Amino acid sequence: MAHKKGSGSTKNGRDSNAQRLGVKKYGGETVKAGNIIIRQRGTKFKPGLNVAKGKDDTLFTLIDGIVIFKRTKNDKKVVNVYAQQTKT
Repeated sequence: MAHKKGSGSTKNGRDSNAQRLGVKKYGGETVKAGNIIIRQRGTKFKPGLNVAKGKDDTLFTLIDGIVIFKRTKNDKKVVNVYAQQTKT
């Protein structure tokens, strides 16, 4: 049995990749259907009108429109997407 540890690999050097979470589209921005609005862990923001939640809690749009952030009466954060008015 060796009394000294061999000069093998170190125990350091492992790190996970960044998850790139956060708001991707801000209030007032125009979005297309399927665009990701927020990547999150847990439901910090709730899906509202024309917004759906993916299995990893990502919020994405269902229609083309404008992103609006609102707070409910019980202080929950909700993301809505409203259709743009077309000029005729």
